[in-house]
Amino acid sequence: MLTGTNDTIAAISTRPGEAAIGIIKISGNDSITVADKIFIANNKRKIKNQDTYTLIYGNIVDYNKNIIDEVVISIMKKPRSYTRENIVEINCHGGIAPTTKILELLIESGVRIAEPGEFTKRAFINGRIDLTQAEAVIDIINSKTEKSLMIAAKNLKGDLKKEIFRIKDEILEIMAQLEASIDFIEEDINLIPYKKLLNNIELIQKSMELLIADERKGDIIKNGVKVAIVGKPNVGKSSILNLLSRKEKAIVTEIPGTTRDAIEEILYIEGIPLMLIDTAGIRDTKDKIEKIGVEKSIKCIEEAEIVLIVLDGSKEFEKLDNGIIERLEKKKVICCINKKDIKQKLDIDNIKMHFPVENIIRISALKGYGAKKLENKIKEIVVEDDIDIENKVIINIRQREILKKANKSLISASEAIMNKLSEEFPSADLKIAYDLLGEITGDTTRDDLLNKIFENFCIGK
Repeated sequence: MLTGTNDTIAAISTRPGEAAIGIIKISGNDSITVADKIFIANNKRKIKNQDTYTLIYGNIVDYNKNIIDEVVISIMKKPRSYTRENIVEINCHGGIAPTTKILELLIESGVRIAEPGEFTKRAFINGRIDLTQAEAVIDIINSKTEKSLMIAAKNLKGDLKKEIFRIKDEILEIMAQLEASIDFIEEDINLIPYKKLLNNIELIQKSMELLIADERKGDIIKNGVKVAIVGKPNVGKSSILNLLSRKEKAIVTEIPGTTRDAIEEILYIEGIPLMLIDTAGIRDTKDKIEKIGVEKSIKCIEEAEIVLIVLDGSKEFEKLDNGIIERLEKKKVICCINKKDIKQKLDIDNIKMHFPVENIIRISALKGYGAKKLENKIKEIVVEDDIDIENKVIINIRQREILKKANKSLISASEAIMNKLSEEFPSADLKIAYDLLGEITGDTTRDDLLNKIFENFCIGK
């Protein structure tokens, strides 16, 4: 387990710049003593003599007793605090000068500047939260939508921790039965109900596989869906971006190749961020700048969850159209046939060979025809696997990879039992799975990995 939390740390917990309030947080054994050196309460009482969970009005002063700022101090004495250490929060006027000066006074008193996420790290080290709850803190900070906030809040409450502990207890129960059998090997007594053990392992696997499957849905809710708008030059990609975003986001002209780089716009569908990416027209070109744009367009296709290919309905299907379509294999695709307001030359039967009829939409970006139908189709694909946040526990990518490894160990344990190997073999596999699950909650996680996780936090949290 991580050590070295005996010193006292401090950080500015609010965003730098002009603001109504600035907060400097102090945590550690000496936090109250240090704060008393630079704070004079209006009631003249020292902070150490005040009750916990008290707000104290007064002034921050330097060592010459010059007043720096008028503040309110909040005190939270251990162990009932965020870090389970003594915490003092100085609520001063916002702005770079007052917050920085107060932090400088604290450093002069022997306090160390906190590392990113160190307050939350101390809460984890001191046993107030587990690693799933610590990761939920940063998810709350990074939440962009109400749904992503809900996912993080459930994990901060401990829902994921409870589920992992439940699975670990079930694995431990199977291990105990196997260990008991090993003790009776010399007596040649078979105590193990192998069929029941296999069934129990299978149930554990199903629980883990459900968490793994839901991670991808949770990732979409938290981070959104990339929708790449692709096609030849001058088919109306930029017009469609403007239509969907209801903004003049992209330049629209009759000159092919106007868009030289990817242009992004974020929309929200059912609380899910939707990143629309208008790409450069794909074609063979000798123009160096346009060529870079085409390469970016191809990369956008690879990275997008949904591809909206735009075809010009007023022109016949070309070899270049077919070449773009060939790049869309295994992608979720909406085929948007643009310019329906003018005479159509595109053979629709040609298009039906490549895409389901329900995913082919005629539209006029210029007139706005078909816009609602296109929006509904995007929505349908985005929320096709709608997830019930209220009744789901959502993991992150790190946790998913650990569960996959643990699942492989459970498979090995099942195979060992089915092949009637000695009980030591399935026991060893189950122990590996058990320890891996400990990496999710932080019980068995290496210090270097923990440091990497907390590096993603902002300073002051």
